[in-house]
Amino acid sequence: MQKDITTSTTQNIFRIVLALFMIYAGFSHLTFNRIEFQAQVPDWVPMSKDLVVILSGIVEMALGLALLLWKNQRSRIGWILAIFFILIFPGNIAQYLDGKDAFGALNSDKARLIRLFFQPILIIWALWSSGAWKAWRNSKNQ
Repeated sequence: MQKDITTSTTQNIFRIVLALFMIYAGFSHLTFNRIEFQAQVPDWVPMSKDLVVILSGIVEMALGLALLLWKNQRSRIGWILAIFFILIFPGNIAQYLDGKDAFGALNSDKARLIRLFFQPILIIWALWSSGAWKAWRNSKNQ
């Protein structure tokens, strides 16, 4: 797969916004939203919920920084971020199924259900804005 892929200005803007969002979300995992994020950790995860939140926060900040700063690896980082979004999705499903409130806005089954539909958008956003999708298509055409 091609490492250095050219992306449009629109893709770059969306990539930067996603990277900043990831850095912010990771920081919030470690600070003011730490308890709220614990509601997303399913009970079946065999680790401390607090540890899962701390580790996922660190990973989110690292992915955000890498997406923002590591130009020649952006398409790979896009794939890694998409996989990360897939891996955390069971937590969102568990939060919906268990009816756990969080963040003030996720205080009803309807709100938690609507949130589930945003995860595929995040996956597509990561793949498109990083050029990962384009790099994959280019590799198939070679």
